[in-house]
Amino acid sequence: MTLIIAHRGARSLAPENTLAAARKALDVGADLWETDVSVTNDGELILFHDESLVRTTNVKERFPNRDPWRGNTFTLEELRSLDAGSWFTTADPFGRIAMGEVSQEDLSAYRNEKIPTLSEALRFTRDASFCVNLELKRLSPPMENFPMVERVLASIEDAGIDHGRVIVSSFHHEWLREVQIRNPSLAIQALIGYSETDPLDWGGLEFATYNARSTLIDENQVRVITEKGISINLFTVNDEDEMLRFTKAGVTGLITDFPQRAFRLLR
Repeated sequence: MTLIIAHRGARSLAPENTLAAARKALDVGADLWETDVSVTNDGELILFHDESLVRTTNVKERFPNRDPWRGNTFTLEELRSLDAGSWFTTADPFGRIAMGEVSQEDLSAYRNEKIPTLSEALRFTRDASFCVNLELKRLSPPMENFPMVERVLASIEDAGIDHGRVIVSSFHHEWLREVQIRNPSLAIQALIGYSETDPLDWGGLEFATYNARSTLIDENQVRVITEKGISINLFTVNDEDEMLRFTKAGVTGLITDFPQRAFRLLR
């Protein structure tokens, strides 16, 4: 069975990388949710994708003099003062609101949605008996020397979540090797395809699972790699024909902005 992996939560139905998006992913039948782990200026782990806060919060209104509004230059307290949900109702980034797929009740609830901490995300996942893929984001100045792996592993332990419900992934493969050494009970997945145009670099196929950019691979390549005993998840697969094509080719999972679509198609 191909796993349905909700990219940043069900981000076509709720504001990405929020607990609302995680809940929606669970509701629509995803097998797990994927989210991005970053860090604040005061060393707190949060869920956030972009370096800048502008696209998915009201930071320009709250802190007009902090251009370019990079997330790792703000403290957790400052970030928690932001509205990380209302932008979704205005932008309708995937057109699902216009299609009537998001209820008015949900839209009202998204207003003032907060940027979650990693601890909150892990507790939600634990309590919901869900699973999560934590993508550890590359860190830019001034936080480039933050002990990311050490702190993430400590958060996992503090949350008391079953290690079988947590996957750690990253484009920074050295971090994955560190996870393997520090806590071999945790599954790791190597992200490849950071560039949208360069060929995929599989290295020495040292990892058991790779999360690869779907536009840089075809069905034959999927078969060649999986025949070596390597698992492949593909990002970001939103088109139904591609979902079917790659599932037939034998991918382990589809990382998608539309878990509701994948569920209808594959289950």
